[in-house]
Parts: sequence; structure tokens; C-alpha cells
Amino acid sequence: MKMDTLNIVKDQIKESINVKQMLLANEETLSQIVKAAEVCTQAYLNGYKCLFAGNGGSAADAQHLAGELVSKFHFDRPAVSGIALTTDTSIMTAIGNDYGFEYLFSRQVEAHGQRGDVFIGISTSGNSQNVVKAIEKCKEIGITTIALVGANPCKMDCCDVVIKVPSVETPRIQECQTLIGHIICCIVEENIFGHLKKKL
Repeated sequence: MKMDTLNIVKDQIKESINVKQMLLANEETLSQIVKAAEVCTQAYLNGYKCLFAGNGGSAADAQHLAGELVSKFHFDRPAVSGIALTTDTSIMTAIGNDYGFEYLFSRQVEAHGQRGDVFIGISTSGNSQNVVKAIEKCKEIGITTIALVGANPCKMDCCDVVIKVPSVETPRIQECQTLIGHIICCIVEENIFGHLKKKL
């Protein structure tokens, strides 16, 4: 039993490494990651913000990445605005009750978003209806959209920047989405505040 359990541990780690190696080898996806970081950097330099949304584990990722921006990633520096649309239970239950679960994020985009902002939608399937509706609202307003999704074709492929993890397995997609989010936060922080690293 112990050996079987150990093999599960090793297999899970190997599978995670394999997907990350495929990600590393995919120049198109890497270029989309760079593009996403540049879009976010420019938004912040112009005085705008990033909005994040997702469901379940992706909701946790949305909150995680917003936290990396508002607090810090690698080093002390001034805060930038990152808002996870997954945190206010009163707002979410009001929208769910009054309009329906599919409008959970689009209503908040309408309230908080403005032209020049960036919306980052996180979904393993890329078909989460409430995230898709938020993307539609972003396009109406003029908010740049970034999708973090899995390998399959999906509704979120309509985003301005689409970052596809080379896997169709939910755990592997989520692991890579966290890595990709960290990379974006790292680049944004370095682009805007790198010159302050030794001064703060």
C-alpha cells in the first residue's frame, strides 16, 4: 500500500512536469504570456487596473493573483490595483438572486470596469458561462481581455490574449495557470518597479 501511494505521488509530479515541459516548448503560448504581461504593464502605467474572475479553484486563483499585485510578488514596492470579482458574498448572492449565476461577473465588470482596464478570466474548460458573459461585457466597455484556459477549443478563445495550457486535465491546467499567473505578476512588477528594488 505504501509503495502504491508513493507511486501515485511520483506519477502526479511527473505528469505536472511533463505539462510544464510542453508549455516551455510552445513558443506561441510563451509569446501570449509575454503579451499578457505587456498588456497588464501598460494598463498600470496608464493608471488602470486588472480584474480577475473564475469559478471554484479558478476563483481561488483569481484571488491569489490579485493579492500578488496589490501586496507584492518578489520585492517591496508601491501597490497596484488588482480586484478579484470572486470575494464579496453579498454582491455575488445579490446578483445571483436578482439576475442569475451567469451574470455574477459581468454585473461587477459593469460596476467596476472602465475602458483601459484588463480583465483576466481563468477557466480550465474555457466555457464557464459567467466568465464568458463578463468577457462580452468587457468588449462592450473597451476592456482588454485575457483568457487562461486549457488546450481544447472554447468560448473564451474570443479574448484579446488567449493563453492555452497544453493539457485537458483539470489539475494539470490549474497547476500551469498558477505558474503563468506568477510569471505575469513577476514581469509586471519588474517592468514597473524593477528600478526601485534596491531603494525600497
